[in-house]
Amino acid sequence: MNTGQQILGFFVILLLTYSAAAIGGFATGNSVLTWYPELIKPDWNPPAWLFGPVWSALYTMMAVAAFLVWRKGMNTFGVEISMILYVVQLVLNALWSICFFGLKMPGLALFEIIFLEIAIILTFINFKRVTPISGWLLVPYILWVAFATFLNGTIWYLNKV
Repeated sequence: MNTGQQILGFFVILLLTYSAAAIGGFATGNSVLTWYPELIKPDWNPPAWLFGPVWSALYTMMAVAAFLVWRKGMNTFGVEISMILYVVQLVLNALWSICFFGLKMPGLALFEIIFLEIAIILTFINFKRVTPISGWLLVPYILWVAFATFLNGTIWYLNKV
């Protein structure tokens, strides 16, 4: 694969990854300013300003990890399933924002985020087999989503009627 193809591939993966972020952001919409502040949250809820930088870093690391796997070539053992899992977890990532903020259903979002975490772990396992650094680039994402799962569950519990 020549340099031009690699650059194009990297931008396609960035576009795909940040499209999931954009869908999530669109679903979040005004809920983050209107509905979310009204929810009862635990004392350890991170400040609102932290989410943007953390997610930006995570999406960038995800894209780099996917690119490193993709550039091994789709004919390389494990690459195709790794990229399929990557897309699945991106869809689940965007779907969580739709469930939590768009539909304002923390219980449904909690159910959904469990599948997201499983998909991320499966992606990690497969990425690591193809190129170890790609797997390790997903570890902060795994940890953040585990924390988000606990936060989601706590918010659902504190606000269920």
